[in-house]
Amino acid sequence: QVQLKESGGGLVQPGESLRLSCTASGTIFKTNAMGWYRQAPGEQRGLVAHISSGGGTNYADSVKGRFTISRDGATNTVYLQMNSLKPEDTAVYVCYAAMLLRGSSSLSTHWGQGTQVTVSS
Repeated sequence: QVQLKESGGGLVQPGESLRLSCTASGTIFKTNAMGWYRQAPGEQRGLVAHISSGGGTNYADSVKGRFTISRDGATNTVYLQMNSLKPEDTAVYVCYAAMLLRGSSSLSTHWGQGTQVTVSS
């Protein structure tokens, strides 16, 4: 069994910054790709940022130049540094990770519970 736990969300003013963290724990042999989705009120879930097993990154056009995704393989943690936040960034941010579990020969994808980010004056 595994668990992904997000932290770092909160209420900030436009132009401020937040750093989200997501740590996977449990019977994990190795994490593969990791990333973040978000879902805003009235919108479908959309991909924010993705980091591959090789370290390559992809970002939604709306966050390029403002957000940075990174990872720490030693702790199975993925981060999302969010700078110059805008009201339209308000959403629930959800972490995901593809993992190879101990005793398994194939990857499986797991999701966190989400953390609320609110950007408002």
